[in-house]
Amino acid sequence: MEPKISIILPCLNEELTIGDCLDSIKKIIKKDNLNAEIIVVDNGSIDKSQEIIKQKKVKLVKENKKGYGSAYLRGFKEARGDYIFIADSDGTYDFHEIPKFINELKKGQDFVIGNRFSGNIEKNAMPWSHRYIGNPVLSQILRFFFKTKIKDSHCGMRAITKKAFEKLNLKTTGMEFASEMVIKALKNKLKIKELPISYHKRKGSSKLNSFSDGWRHLRFLLLHSPNYLFLFPGLFLIIFGILIMSLILLNKLILFGIQFQTHPMFIGSILVILGYQLILTGIFAKIYLHNYLKEKDKKLEKLFRFLSLEKSILIGFILSLTGVLIYLNILIIWVNKNFGELNTINISIFALTFIVLGIQTIFAGFFFSILGIER
Repeated sequence: MEPKISIILPCLNEELTIGDCLDSIKKIIKKDNLNAEIIVVDNGSIDKSQEIIKQKKVKLVKENKKGYGSAYLRGFKEARGDYIFIADSDGTYDFHEIPKFINELKKGQDFVIGNRFSGNIEKNAMPWSHRYIGNPVLSQILRFFFKTKIKDSHCGMRAITKKAFEKLNLKTTGMEFASEMVIKALKNKLKIKELPISYHKRKGSSKLNSFSDGWRHLRFLLLHSPNYLFLFPGLFLIIFGILIMSLILLNKLILFGIQFQTHPMFIGSILVILGYQLILTGIFAKIYLHNYLKEKDKKLEKLFRFLSLEKSILIGFILSLTGVLIYLNILIIWVNKNFGELNTINISIFALTFIVLGIQTIFAGFFFSILGIER
């Protein structure tokens, strides 16, 4: 008979805890009469972990490619159940929680994740930096970027229906797998539930590297949030740059009684060009997420329908032509002055900015077209 529940545990040198974890899971399966299979994915243990797993007579799968995500991706491939439960095998999680996770899935939830902060965290179970800085900050960023209420986005105790999992198309192989799973669950509008759980002090050494793993999570959050990483900062820089240039052109940039003239115009121009490049990069990122990671974006689809390569070239040509015409006007003024002294540096910077933006637009149009080709 096919199992209804697949319980997956990754393992890397957990000889101190893997046996107790498996015993605990077996007791829960027997006590609650669960139709479940246990899959342990060994990620290259060099201690006695594999021997212990074999003694416990559960399914042992070996994954040579290192990484938290690699182990889970292999485990998911092996899973046969309609409901999948995952947790670390380091003794930090209480497997008596399994039934309540599965019950939430049976009630209609697609994805259930534990919340250690609303449950009971054993003394010294979590380093101070993780408990009060790392996890809260990263979870807050996730809530802000993705408009969710999840409080403990890095909790390793989770359950998901197989049907929901197949929608996620998970790819990452490292610790950022935890963030990817939550982000893609949110983007696919899965029904998500958080449950308070207990968290215990682990036995043995931790596999986490606070700085590098934290950075991998943050990097993943930023790369999947092009609005906050590129578009909004880019828009701010453009507006600020245009404001500086306009005030100087109108001789109205006065701070602390000092009237600023030519030199801040260069700063304004740089801000506009940089901001525009950030916006273009944000659009590139959205196209990649849409076409290659299959994340639907209706606004991007509308942009594709409106902005063809030909339109991009036309817009870029008009911008550059505007700059060229300004320079031609300056040339005419210079000729009429018999090639005498000119005071047109400010307007020249405006012209230069238009030309650069036009060239950026033309080549961005070509790159949009390249990225727009479906694989």
